[in-house]
Amino acid sequence: MLLASIGAMGSTDGVVLEDALQILQRVFGYPEFRGDQAAIVEHVVAGGDALVLMPTGGGKSLCYQVPSLVRPGTGVVISPLIALMQDQVDALRALGVRAGFLNSSLSWDERRTVEAEFVAGELDLLYLAPERLTSEATLRLLEQGEIALFAIDEAHCVSQWGHDFRPDYLSLTHLHERWPKVPRIALTATATEATRQEILTRLELTDGRQFVSSFDRPNIQYRIVPKKEPKKQLLDLLRGEHQGDAGIVYCLSRASVEKTAEFLVANGIPALPYHAGLDSSVRQRNQARFLREDGLVMVATIAFGMGIDKPDVRFVAHLDLPKSVEGYYQETGRAGRDGLPSTAWLAYGLQDVVQQRKMIESSEGDLAFRRRSQMHLDAMLALCETVTCRRTRLLEYFNESGVPCGNCDTCLTPPEAWDGTVAAQKVLSTVYRLRKERNQKFGAGQAIDILLGRKTAKVIQFDHDQLSTFGIGEDLSEGEWRGVVRQLLAQGLLAVEGEYSTLVLTEASAEVLSRKREVKMRKDPTPTRSTTRTASSPSGAAKVKIDLPADAGPLFEALREWRAGQAREQGVPAYVIFHDATLKSIAASRPGSLTALGAVSGVGQAKLTKYGEQILEVVAAGGAAPEAAAPAAVQAPRSKPKPPSSGGAAWGSGDAVDEWPEPEEPDEPMDW
Repeated sequence: MLLASIGAMGSTDGVVLEDALQILQRVFGYPEFRGDQAAIVEHVVAGGDALVLMPTGGGKSLCYQVPSLVRPGTGVVISPLIALMQDQVDALRALGVRAGFLNSSLSWDERRTVEAEFVAGELDLLYLAPERLTSEATLRLLEQGEIALFAIDEAHCVSQWGHDFRPDYLSLTHLHERWPKVPRIALTATATEATRQEILTRLELTDGRQFVSSFDRPNIQYRIVPKKEPKKQLLDLLRGEHQGDAGIVYCLSRASVEKTAEFLVANGIPALPYHAGLDSSVRQRNQARFLREDGLVMVATIAFGMGIDKPDVRFVAHLDLPKSVEGYYQETGRAGRDGLPSTAWLAYGLQDVVQQRKMIESSEGDLAFRRRSQMHLDAMLALCETVTCRRTRLLEYFNESGVPCGNCDTCLTPPEAWDGTVAAQKVLSTVYRLRKERNQKFGAGQAIDILLGRKTAKVIQFDHDQLSTFGIGEDLSEGEWRGVVRQLLAQGLLAVEGEYSTLVLTEASAEVLSRKREVKMRKDPTPTRSTTRTASSPSGAAKVKIDLPADAGPLFEALREWRAGQAREQGVPAYVIFHDATLKSIAASRPGSLTALGAVSGVGQAKLTKYGEQILEVVAAGGAAPEAAAPAAVQAPRSKPKPPSSGGAAWGSGDAVDEWPEPEEPDEPMDW
């Protein structure tokens, strides 16, 4: 295929879409566009600006990669993390696309080579960090070449109210001023209506067309469980449902990241830590291993995850409460990019609510910031405490309607709603009496001890056994009382204040105490183990969730083994060779010829030429992978100079920073 000839395309919409579809099939190996992809590609190829909201795994990258190959010139992609550019470029080069990047990881000679390729029109896509576009030297370079389009990836980073704000994204408005005739496409997987409007305004895309796809990720099973022993609960999840799977575990603090990773390793789960406090070389090495190796678990703060393209992340677990639904959706969306069944699991408890409330109150932001943070937290708490379908609640947050999914914990094991008014009055009365009768404030632990009639040393010391509420709560267990306090905090009927997170009443508390307001609460169901189907390799290797005939399982594992060998030889992530979904299709269809193999979704012309014969050998062997052979030479779509190697990434001025704002370590001590 000669992609150069596509620049001389016809002017009608039909011809444009036909050219784009040809590229989709021959380069990327997909038979047709999905959802809004065709309309987006057609609009951008015609020179229109666009804002694209599409869930992770929905195919956002094709919305700018295909137009970059159709339009004359080079598509310039603004990507937020330089550490991931190498993998993005490797994946494109494996498809025969001439891609390059400019960042501080390149040597002077390598950078000059990429610049020369761009000026000569020998690149299809060029990846840059937003920080580099603040450099006048970079802007002068771009003026020397022909630009097909600007793609602004992770566009929500422009939102100052968002969860991943990047100040350098604010400077991207000058692209429109300097290149007014070059179309711009801004893309993100997460944006409420308010964030969407902020993106349009700050990027001056108000005249652009908006494409909003469904936020639903039906392959992800959302589950939120009461937090008891979170590390043990996590271990049970991994051993019971995700043994050998790749996944991400998010923790609130750096210390928790370190301890959790150590705990998993001590219990036989291969895990790596990632947080902004680690040396940049350690972060980069751990991230590279996670992307390139199968079955690793990354334990991280929110410093990790932006732009992660690993398609076979089978679970995302949160050991602490996210600060917003947008952040939660963005983080859980890193699971199951390949469309296969995956799990979003969150352990949530009383201390999470206390910590988040306290962090907001003690933040250095102004009143507007604290109010906005409180709104985000309230929405997250509502998702945690809902008795209805979690998926529909999540979609409603993004102004999308839905029906009960049958694939979240509240659908599979519906929780009960109960009248917690009397229980609420008991807690609020205890807090009231401590304050009014004793001029004292204590945390949740002391209030629960009083309700349960426990004569602890602290209860006796302060004569709390003389309070009228002492022992009136023996009808509920300690865990149930913790749930009551948690839900009172979530509903704003209690608040926390001070260094030791003591409980205080709110204005709304009086309505409950005066019997003017009912309090409905959620009774957490007894946890049950998921029954997701799994298949394991005969050799005892990692189990992978698949939907295949039983006799196709061994072939699927043999194909994965072959792919792993190729990835090791080439020094690239396994998904750069083929996604699990493609190998699954090959195992199910058992193609017997190159023509049949080429018809499998995800097998483009370059990969068919490069790997076709080897794959047919694996298929013919029926599950026994042959020894890895050197990949066949591939005829590039156009003459392509030898691409530079990135070498080891080194963080330097003028590039993206691989550190993200993260919460401070919680103050000590908590009062339970």
